[in-house]
Amino acid sequence: MGSAEKLRRRSATSESGHTRILAYPPYPDALDVPCYDNHTHLEIEDGEEDERLSLDEHLDAAAAAGVKGVVQVGNDVPSSRWSARIAATNERVLAAVALHPNVVPELAAAGTLDEAVAEIDRLAAEPRVRAIGETGLDYFRTPEKADQLLQVGAFERHIELAKRHGIAMQIHDRDAHDDVISTLKRVAAPERTVFHCFSGDADMARIAADEGWYLSFAGTVTFKNAASLREALSVTPLDRILVETDAPFLTPVPFRGRPNAPYLIPVTLRAMAEHLDVPVDELSAKVAANTEAVYGSWDLSGAEPAAASTQRDSA
Repeated sequence: MGSAEKLRRRSATSESGHTRILAYPPYPDALDVPCYDNHTHLEIEDGEEDERLSLDEHLDAAAAAGVKGVVQVGNDVPSSRWSARIAATNERVLAAVALHPNVVPELAAAGTLDEAVAEIDRLAAEPRVRAIGETGLDYFRTPEKADQLLQVGAFERHIELAKRHGIAMQIHDRDAHDDVISTLKRVAAPERTVFHCFSGDADMARIAADEGWYLSFAGTVTFKNAASLREALSVTPLDRILVETDAPFLTPVPFRGRPNAPYLIPVTLRAMAEHLDVPVDELSAKVAANTEAVYGSWDLSGAEPAAASTQRDSA
């Protein structure tokens, strides 16, 4: 399995009940100007039985494609611990740790939410944990109002963690745009706030730009039915654009539904560059600079963003 055992395996059946094609897509031409994957879940195994990629294989394939580093993102305590552990000794990985909004009602019902938040707080103090994420609101999978209120409360606690540790925050926002924005404004968003897999429209992108928030675009921006998302990309300042896979999910066209991986960043980035009518090298360089501005250096001896190092020094 390589350098780290995976925590779980993705189902071979899609959300719609169809059997997925499990073969990994072919390798794209490498980016001439390297970039980063802003959000990935490499603790999840996917693919055909005989071609499932280990962590090292994922990272090697990414490097060969011009993707020089990834942000490995936690969704609960086990995956957050996994992410922090992998990042601690791997120069190609930084970590984000959090409780996904959809696990919050379950933890509250079990009476373990406070304990879980405390563990995220502990992990956030590690030097290669550079973000709280993914946190936010999900009203698609959690339609009950009482559970949504629990999500809002947990979101506010995660915001405070990001600010106290001086690190970035990655937001999960599904069918909850208004409440996410109002929460960020009410309690004051962290200095570096990223909308993971941005799913809003152009109006929301303008609001984000006005607030100085970053928008991370995934393979969804390539989907045929995503015209409003491409409009949002068009109005987002270049210095606020990031790119991600959300692997193993959200594989870009023409490989939609197959396993995703960081090595496929060039597919999404080239589609974004074509839509923006910007040279791929220029966009890749800009997105790489934006990513480093949010998270700092990937080098094991490299620097954190100034805000993070200041907060940790004073803790």
